[in-house]
Amino acid sequence: MSKVWLFEGKDYDPAYEDIPNDVLGFVYIITDTETGEKYVGQKRMRKPKVLPITKSRKRRVRSVVESDWRSYYSSNGIIKENATAGHTDRYQREILHFGSTKGDLNYLETKEQFDREVLLDDTYLNGIVNCKIHKKHISKKLRQELSHDHGTTARKQSTS
Repeated sequence: MSKVWLFEGKDYDPAYEDIPNDVLGFVYIITDTETGEKYVGQKRMRKPKVLPITKSRKRRVRSVVESDWRSYYSSNGIIKENATAGHTDRYQREILHFGSTKGDLNYLETKEQFDREVLLDDTYLNGIVNCKIHKKHISKKLRQELSHDHGTTARKQSTS
């Protein structure tokens, strides 16, 4: 198994500078190739960093830095335990969607979890689907992409 993330069937391991500025993170699926168990979640590629006040710095300095997404193996206890024990080669990590905002990531993760029925299918390790999203937290970009998809589907159904 590849130790890097997959996106659209290819290795995804860009330099931090090459990650588009409008990408905050991604929704992923991790598959245990030995047991077939899966987990759907989200991971941010960027995180805020605040440098504290010091003798030479009168104010806090806020910046954004790369997160640990490259070495991340899920928030699920079973997967984390196996990864910590060095069994990372048994997991396939695949990026499903990129998101621009926290709201986008929450929406896309929840949608993916419901579409895959993760709470009804025992092959998924997800134990909870927990989400609270306000309409204004979804970016205009994602809204347009999703409404375009729904519009295309609605047109296809009405012409049939």
